[in-house]
Parts: sequence; C-alpha cells; structure tokens
Amino acid sequence: MKKKPPAISAEDAALFRGSIDGVRPLDPAPAPPERPRPAPEPRMQVRDEAEALAQSRTAAWMEATIDAAEALAYRRDEVPEKVLKTLRRGQYSIGGELDLHQLRAHEAERWLREFLAQSRAEGLACVRIIHGKGLRAVEGGSVLKALVDRMLRQRSDVLAFASAPEAMGGTGAVLVLLARRRAGEQGPTA
Repeated sequence: MKKKPPAISAEDAALFRGSIDGVRPLDPAPAPPERPRPAPEPRMQVRDEAEALAQSRTAAWMEATIDAAEALAYRRDEVPEKVLKTLRRGQYSIGGELDLHQLRAHEAERWLREFLAQSRAEGLACVRIIHGKGLRAVEGGSVLKALVDRMLRQRSDVLAFASAPEAMGGTGAVLVLLARRRAGEQGPTA
C-alpha cells in the first residue's frame, strides 16, 4: 500500500512561493559537441596498391626476360652522365662480386638483397654482379638479368649500374655504383 504524502499547509505553500519568487528557468544546456567523423579511408587505393605489390612479386613478373645481348644501363637523375660513362668503361675499382649463376629467381633475389646491403654496410662503392646471359633459356632471354635490372632500379641505395665491359663479363655481368651510408643510418637493410 502506498503512503499518502503529507498535506502541505497553505502557510508552507506561500512561504515556498515567496522564496522562489523572481527565479526564472535556466536556458537549456547546449548540446554536447558531436564526435568528429572519422577521416575517409581510401580503401580502393589501399586495395589497388596491395594488388600491385602482389602482382610485382608473382612468378610471371619474376620470369620476365631480357635479351641476352642487351646492355643494361641506368643512373639516377642526380648522377651525372659522366659517372655512367666511367662505370660503363669499368674504370671504378670493384670492391665485391656476386655470382648468381645456377640460382633460381627467388634465391637470386634473396642473395642480391643481402649482398647489396652487406656491400653498402662495408662501405663498398662499386660491386659486380654476374647474372649470366641466359643462353640455356628456351626463349633465349635471361631471367636473372631481368631480375637484376628490376631490383637495381627499385633500390634507393643504387646510384647507377651498367653492363660490364667485355673483359669483365660483358652483358652477362653488371657493375653497380652504391650510395655511401649516411651518418646515423642503421645497419644493413635488405
């Protein structure tokens, strides 16, 4: 059973009304600020980049070939043409050498990454990479030569590279000019 509230006397009611006389209602509180909307997420761009990366690592890309007789040459924009000409003539002292003969493409890629990182860590300026001419390939092109060309162009620590002079391996080898390590740069990076 509910209890009845006590009756309020007329005197108490008048006293209450007198105490709140002149009081006005408060303005309603402002609404709380809306949570900021999340930044738009470029899902298509992320998906496209992931797909491009996956495609670049597929066997079809790795097995692309370059003609055995084709000479390779590349230099970064900041490297003078004269440096590339000197490299083509084999006039830089070679500090290290890597022979990729008889390796499969995925093994060659791993060895090449490690070799370049180690050479740079040791402060070598110029190295020679022997990829062979791919003369036993069915199409007559060189898978390893294409792999070396692609990888060297993508690396920021490679300033320039060119096919070696005939006496140093010709189109079956490439001479690579490496950037110097910067002060404070961490150890070998593959």
